[in-house]
Amino acid sequence: MENCIRRRTEEIERSFLSQFASLSAGSRGRVRPEKPCDIRTDYQRDRDRILHCNSFRRLKHKTQVFLAPEGDHYRTRLTHTLEVSQIARTISRALRLNEDLTEAIALGHDLGHTPFGHAGERALNRCCEGGFRHFEQSVRVVELLEKGGRGLNLTREVVNGIACHTRGEEAFTLEGRIVRVADKIAYMNHDIDDAVRAGVIKEDDIPQDVSDVLGYTKSQRITSLINSVIAGSEGKNQISLSGEAEGAFYRLNKFLFDNVYLNSRAKSEEGKAEDLVSRLFEYYVNHNDKFTGEYKKICEREGAQRAACDYIAGMTDRFAMHVYSELFIPKSWQY
Repeated sequence: MENCIRRRTEEIERSFLSQFASLSAGSRGRVRPEKPCDIRTDYQRDRDRILHCNSFRRLKHKTQVFLAPEGDHYRTRLTHTLEVSQIARTISRALRLNEDLTEAIALGHDLGHTPFGHAGERALNRCCEGGFRHFEQSVRVVELLEKGGRGLNLTREVVNGIACHTRGEEAFTLEGRIVRVADKIAYMNHDIDDAVRAGVIKEDDIPQDVSDVLGYTKSQRITSLINSVIAGSEGKNQISLSGEAEGAFYRLNKFLFDNVYLNSRAKSEEGKAEDLVSRLFEYYVNHNDKFTGEYKKICEREGAQRAACDYIAGMTDRFAMHVYSELFIPKSWQY
């Protein structure tokens, strides 16, 4: 179709987006070339593939910070992902960057996260030779584990943004760099919200010099940080905070590590979660005959440790607890 919708969208991008934006028509492509869609750009297709994949749906039953909280309003890995996406899209739109690419990276950035949040990640990192990092696992999910071992065949820009969203080398697109800072803005602010709800901290505990700069509510802090990123990045080939907000951002991050992420009350169950994940790992490595389907193929091709990591990392909290119960908790005798 010569006058297809996708081509009109690509023309709009060329005429409207910043000189620093990643244009859909200029993508570095996919590992396996595909015929373009008549309606959606390549980045829109990537967003849709992530949104509809199994790993994305499982995020709703994976821990963000608080393990198995009693309450409907605590964040999960899925709600965190959606908040990151919204913040990242707001920044991307303001800077006239590619909002579709930004959204795809944001929606996919945590697909490889373990059950029980960073407690599960720490356990697998200890158990697995070569370590385990959730951002690398997210790449493995989209390149291999989804679609029965075929992966989602995403564009290189999206895969790179997912790989670089946490630490180390920055993404080669500004859209990927936006997701990296949006991830921090999102988790710092929603973790304050959850910690206050849990009684771990009070809003008044936030350092005065932070509140004076960023504001006294979640909405005010997020708005201040978004404005800081926009001001520090507009018209530049970089993504950075600016002004007083940058220093307040790092002071707030330190406050959260000291008072929430390392708080004994908030972390009281994490040792149990780490033990659970470690015992599951040990079991599957020593009973690799239990692997089926794609995990059996991974075990044969890459070894039992790799298969165990892939299988356990894909579990939700409740499924991991169910499997643990089936394997290690005695059942009452039935007669």
